[in-house]
Amino acid sequence: MELFYPSLLGFFVLFVTLSFHFLFAQKSGSNKGNLPPGTTGFPVVGESLEFLSTGWKGHPEKFIFDRIAKYSSYVFRTSLLGSPAVVFCGVASNKFLFSNENKLVQSWWPSSVDKIFPSSTKTSSKEEAIRLRKMLPNFLKAEALQRYVGIMDEIAQRHFATDWENKDQVVTFPLTKRYTFWLACRLFVSVEDPKQVAKFEDPFSVLAAGLLSIPIDLPGTPFNRAIKASNFIRRELVAIIKQRKLDLAEGKASPTQDILSHMLLTSDENGKFMHEADIADKILGLLIGGHDTASSSCGSIVKFLAELPEVYEGVYKEQMEIAKSKAPGELLNFNDIQKMKYSWNVACEVMRLAPPLQGAFREAITDFMYSGFSIPKGWKIYWSAHSTHRNAEFFPEPLKFDPSRFEGSGPAPYTFVPFGGGPRMCPGKEYARLEILMFMHHLVKRFKWEKMIPNEKIIVDPMPNPEKGLPIRLYPHKA
Repeated sequence: MELFYPSLLGFFVLFVTLSFHFLFAQKSGSNKGNLPPGTTGFPVVGESLEFLSTGWKGHPEKFIFDRIAKYSSYVFRTSLLGSPAVVFCGVASNKFLFSNENKLVQSWWPSSVDKIFPSSTKTSSKEEAIRLRKMLPNFLKAEALQRYVGIMDEIAQRHFATDWENKDQVVTFPLTKRYTFWLACRLFVSVEDPKQVAKFEDPFSVLAAGLLSIPIDLPGTPFNRAIKASNFIRRELVAIIKQRKLDLAEGKASPTQDILSHMLLTSDENGKFMHEADIADKILGLLIGGHDTASSSCGSIVKFLAELPEVYEGVYKEQMEIAKSKAPGELLNFNDIQKMKYSWNVACEVMRLAPPLQGAFREAITDFMYSGFSIPKGWKIYWSAHSTHRNAEFFPEPLKFDPSRFEGSGPAPYTFVPFGGGPRMCPGKEYARLEILMFMHHLVKRFKWEKMIPNEKIIVDPMPNPEKGLPIRLYPHKA
């Protein structure tokens, strides 16, 4: 009860703030030209509850396709997260948005994110993201990542030995999160001791939960706990960074051992190097973004392979051919990864039907016209992966699981967008491919499995997660 009245006051303040924001947006929007068809829904909340609730019910695409049908348009108007918004759907919309990044639109997320990820340089999260994206490609491109395949293999083996082997049943999704987080800790900051990884694991869970909470900074709220967790992790990272600088100076650390060394030794276009606190900011963001989406995809792969035995057999056959080609104790290499073509087609089909990224927001940085409609400056724009992924125009029989869609040249451009596109294409796409395929290799060569809850509900908030974490019964292969 002690938190009830402060929380009530916080909600009241939030309500009044959003009300003024909503009324101002309505007034400013009413003077614009030919807006897309649609409705802004209820005052303040707009259509946010319906937008979110379709995901909670496991069908986030329903919000999109219901309105495409209602308005007979791939572009429609709504109000989401307290702001007037336009939803862009389909291939042409994807191409337009991805091609006009930082020209007509720019990335957008709530200002509350800056409170959880405050920049030591006092710049916005958006500006920090732009700086980070300039730096990462050199480390995350395929050629650079090749040297880390063996390290990823070692971590995967340790993970399965610890958390999967000698168990009759496991809960999948917490384990896929642990696997991808362990990899991220090793490849980003060379933390691989399970006890040290565990030290970060709980605070990161608190932080991730707070990112999606109501931004009320009062004691005990998820948002407040997320800020405290962020501060704790940042302090720990600064200590790691200080030690790494000493180790690099004394030759005890390698310039290429992880992203941290890369950041410490890479200058910007003006020849300046980042400060320790600045690097901690970047690493914190990478650790959050570097494992959540991949862990969701790994978990969804377990679900689909349990449901589709013929697909499992195809993956198993491919992976065992690779496993049998290795000498005892020999680690996987990049050439082995390149042989996993069917497995990657399966992973892509999983990400088509259960994309870890449902879509993303942009903000119009100027007034512009699209498809005959006026898009006002400042309005938010949402693009949806489902608008193409589950559209029969682009993927015949869209609900059918068919990995052959990705054979040859694969789907048409801008139809398959689990990693976004254009300048905002996820820079960790190749890294995600490696960790997903590594997971598939070690999983299928050890086990077959079955779902313990056959019709377990999937909740999308914002990534697809089974309601009970996908418990499965394991059946180890006989040696």
